[in-house]
Amino acid sequence: MKHSTRNPRLVAGLAIAAAVTLTLTACGGDTAEPGGSASGGGEELAVTLITKTATNPFFIAMQQGAEEAGKANNVTITTAAGKEDGDEATQIQAIEAAMARGDDGILITPATDGVNPAIQQARDAGLYVIALDTPPNPPDVADITFATDNFKAGELIGQWAAASLDGKKANIAMLDLFNDKIASVDYNRDQGFLTGMGIDVKDKEKNGDEDKTGSYTGGKGGEYQIFCNEPTNGAQDKGRTAMETCLNQSKDINVVYTINEPAAVGASEALDAAGLEDVTIVSVDGGCSPGLEAVKSGVIAATSQQYPVKMAQLGVEAIAKFKATGEKPAVTPGLGFFDTGVALVTDKPMDGVESIDVAAGEAVCWGK
Repeated sequence: MKHSTRNPRLVAGLAIAAAVTLTLTACGGDTAEPGGSASGGGEELAVTLITKTATNPFFIAMQQGAEEAGKANNVTITTAAGKEDGDEATQIQAIEAAMARGDDGILITPATDGVNPAIQQARDAGLYVIALDTPPNPPDVADITFATDNFKAGELIGQWAAASLDGKKANIAMLDLFNDKIASVDYNRDQGFLTGMGIDVKDKEKNGDEDKTGSYTGGKGGEYQIFCNEPTNGAQDKGRTAMETCLNQSKDINVVYTINEPAAVGASEALDAAGLEDVTIVSVDGGCSPGLEAVKSGVIAATSQQYPVKMAQLGVEAIAKFKATGEKPAVTPGLGFFDTGVALVTDKPMDGVESIDVAAGEAVCWGK
């Protein structure tokens, strides 16, 4: 795909989505419909939503989804967020504050596994704790997780990237989340992408240990070289810095994997500054604006769309239903979490890779 000249408006902030109607399956077979009241109009509940940051539009929309569900379910929502992605200390403080207030539950997108002990303390204190977007490791650290299958999200963009190469050598840059912390969303997307490309991975819970050269089997297959694994903290400015570091390794990079769309836009800025156009960027988020606008314009070639508003809505409803009835939601069979869905969005479909176009993605993003 041609790496095109960018519209500066696409650099403004990035994005998220919420999607297809899902139902929440509880133990015993009962369901709570998203948007419906699970609390039965009883005592008002208190829930704290703790996100990774307060600036990424992904988490802004998640907050809006939680607040809307709170109104529908007689739940007061308190919000808190890390100063940046990976900020464990602020998230731990927010957990402790929720315990001190006597909240009924917590919804959290865990910054890293470093918040696990605090989550366990909250559960020991009687709070119902649900992870959103990022399943903790091990999964039973939280009562349940509502999340995208992040491995599948990575796998989809890897399959698409391999097919788009049409047998050419893949010179790959990997723009990850961290290089000094462990988060399941980070290694699952990274390792999923490589698996989708048809590149052998070693430890599926560790980034960067795969062979740096070899053959990929996705699409028509071909040779590959991985030039870098750089952290972005999921931020636009650090995405640009990471891409600049990778370009110092090689100007021949033609495939860029990015952990999310803010990092992707930052990478595109670095590529523009270097005068490089024939580079394919793939990512994860599927946000309405400017994420899908970036796909439409060619800044991002393909992205895996996830549904954070739905995650938040289901989370609020699950806490309300548990407090009202004692019933707990069940995970998706075969997974350690409740899968809220994922779809590959691109206007350049590839044979053998299931996808939807940008128009279809726009129809379901932001909870429409």
